[in-house]
Amino acid sequence: MGGRHTAGPAQGHGHGHGHGPHAEVDVRRGARAVLLGALAVAGVLALIGLAMLWPDRAEADRLREEVSFQGPGVSFVGATLRSVEDTTASVTLESGPEEGSRRSVGLPPEVAGLDLEPGDSLRLQAAETADGGYEYTYFGTDRETPLWLLAGLFVLVVLLVARWRGLLALLGLGFAGLVLLGFVLPALLTGEPGLAVGLVASTLIMVVVLYTTHGFSLRTSAALAGTLVGLALTAGLGLVATRATRLTGFGSEEAGFLTTYIGGLDLQDVFTCALVVAGLGVLNDVTITQSSAVWELRGAAPELGRRRLFLSGMRIGRDHIASTIYTIVFAYAGTALVLMMVLSLYGLSIGELLATEEIAQEVVRTLVSSTGLVLAVPVTTAIAVWTVPGPVRMSSR
Repeated sequence: MGGRHTAGPAQGHGHGHGHGPHAEVDVRRGARAVLLGALAVAGVLALIGLAMLWPDRAEADRLREEVSFQGPGVSFVGATLRSVEDTTASVTLESGPEEGSRRSVGLPPEVAGLDLEPGDSLRLQAAETADGGYEYTYFGTDRETPLWLLAGLFVLVVLLVARWRGLLALLGLGFAGLVLLGFVLPALLTGEPGLAVGLVASTLIMVVVLYTTHGFSLRTSAALAGTLVGLALTAGLGLVATRATRLTGFGSEEAGFLTTYIGGLDLQDVFTCALVVAGLGVLNDVTITQSSAVWELRGAAPELGRRRLFLSGMRIGRDHIASTIYTIVFAYAGTALVLMMVLSLYGLSIGELLATEEIAQEVVRTLVSSTGLVLAVPVTTAIAVWTVPGPVRMSSR
C-alpha cells in the first residue's frame, strides 16, 4: 500500500490515482496509518482477551461427564423401519447388544402421521431392564443422510456460483464454527464473562472472515473497522437494554436445564453474549457493502469532494438498511412463530405479550441488532471516505 492511489471501478488500493495523464493526488497516509494501527491494536487486544478468557478444559470436561444426556443403563441404537401400523412401528435393530433382532416400538402420533416408509432409519433409546433384557423407545428419525446431502448441495452451489470467493467464504465459516465450539461455548459453561467472550470471539471471527473472503486491502480494513465499531455499539446497547428490561435469560427450557447443572451461571450475561454473536453476519454484509460502495464511487467520480462522497455513499446505505432490517425482523419472527401462535391463543394484549420473557427477548434481540446495524452504516461510510484518496482537481480543456 504505497503513497499514491490508482482509482478505478475495481481498484481497492495502489500507488497512483489517475484521471487523465497527469491527474494524481496523495493518499491520506495518516488516515491509513491510524486505521491499520487501530485494527492492529484491536487484534492484539482480542488475542490477549482470548488468552485471559481461555476456558478451563478440565472443568469443561468434568461438566460434560456429570451431565449425561441418557441416564444410567440407557444407550442409543440404530434401527431400520419394517412397517408402521397406527402408532406402532416394527423395526430391525441395526446396532446394540441385540443387533439383528426385530422389535415393536411405539411412535408419537405426530411421527406416526409422517410418510414413513420401510427402510427408513430410526434412533431408539435402549434401557436395560431388571431381568437383563432391553426396553426400546423411539428417540428420533435418523436425518444424517439428508442433512449431509443438503450441506453438500449448499457447498456445491456456493462453489459453482461464487467459485474461489465462495471457497474462501466457506473456509471463513469453518473458522467461525471452530471459535464458537472451541472457545465460546466452553468459556460460557465454565463461567467466563459473556460480554467479554462475545466481543473477543466476534473480533477474531471478523478479522479472519473479512480478510479471508475479501482480501487484504484498505476497503476491507475500513469495513472491518466499521464492523468492530458496530459490534461495540451492539454490545453496549445490548447490555443496557438487557438490564433496563430486567431480562433474566430464562426464555426457554434449555436455560432452566443449564442452571440446574451449572451453579452460578448468569443467563443474563449469556443472553448479552448471544446478542453480540447474533449481529455478526448482518454487520459483515452491511459494512463490506458500504466500504466497497465508497471505493467504487471514488473510482467512478474522482472529482467528488469528501462531503459529497459521504452523502452518495449514505444514499446507497439507506437502501441497504431498509432491506436488511426486514431480513432481521422476519428472521426472528420466523424463529419465534410457534411461540407467538401459542401466546396468541391466550388473547393477551401487546403489553402483556411484551411482559413475557420469551417475547421480550426476541424484541430486545431484534431492536438491538437493528440499531447496531443502522449505526454501523454511517460509521463505516465515514471511515471509508476518510481513508480513500482525496478529490482530483479536474484539468480544464
